Amino acid sequence: MRVLLVNAGPHKQGNTFTALSEVAKQLEKNGIEADIVQVGVKPVRSCIACGQCRAKGLGHCVFDDDVCNLVIEKMANCDAFIIGSPVYYGQPTGAALSLMHRLFFSAGSLFQNKPAAAVAVCRRGGATAAFQTMNMAFQMMNMPVVTSQYWNIAYGREPGQAALDTEGMQTMRTLANNMAFLLKKIHAEGMPQYPEREDWQPMNFIR
Repeated sequence: MRVLLVNAGPHKQGNTFTALSEVAKQLEKNGIEADIVQVGVKPVRSCIACGQCRAKGLGHCVFDDDVCNLVIEKMANCDAFIIGSPVYYGQPTGAALSLMHRLFFSAGSLFQNKPAAAVAVCRRGGATAAFQTMNMAFQMMNMPVVTSQYWNIAYGREPGQAALDTEGMQTMRTLANNMAFLLKKIHAEGMPQYPEREDWQPMNFIR
C-alpha cells in the first residue's frame, strides 16, 4: 500500500514539507509506502473548464506543462492521498486549489473511495479555514476523510520551525497511524473493499 503526499508549498524544505515528512515517516513505520511530490515554484494552471479531459476521455488534464499530470500518473499506483499547504491569507495556496480542481475533474476515478487528508501549516492564524477548504473537495469525491487527534495543523514561520511544534508533530503521527489503520482495513482481504454507490442523480435548482 502506498500514500501519495503533495507539498503544495513553494519551499522544498519548508514547514509544509516538515509536517508531511513526519506523516510519511510514521506511515513507513506502519508498513505503508509514502511518496512526497513537491509542487515547488513553477506555475500551476487553473482549470479553465474546457472539458477536453472528459470529452476526449483522456483520464488526465489536456494541459501537460505543470505538475498535475505527474500527480495523476502517481495516483494510479497509490491507495490514499494527502495534500499539504501553507496558509496564505486564510486560504490554501493558489497552486493547491488549482491542482485539486484539475486532479478531481480530469481523473476523479483514480481518487474515488481512496482515503484522503489535508494538512495546513501557518505562522499564526487562518489554518482552520484553509484546512476546511481543502477537505471540501474530498467529500465530493467519496473519499473517506482521515482524522487525527486535532485538526491537521502545524505552526512555524522559518523553515523547519514546525518540527518544534510538538503537538503539531504528534498530530501528524496520529494522522499517519489512522491512515495506516484504515488502509489495512480496506485491504484486509487483498483487493480493496469499497461500499457500493448509487448512480448519481444530479438535480439543478433552476429548471
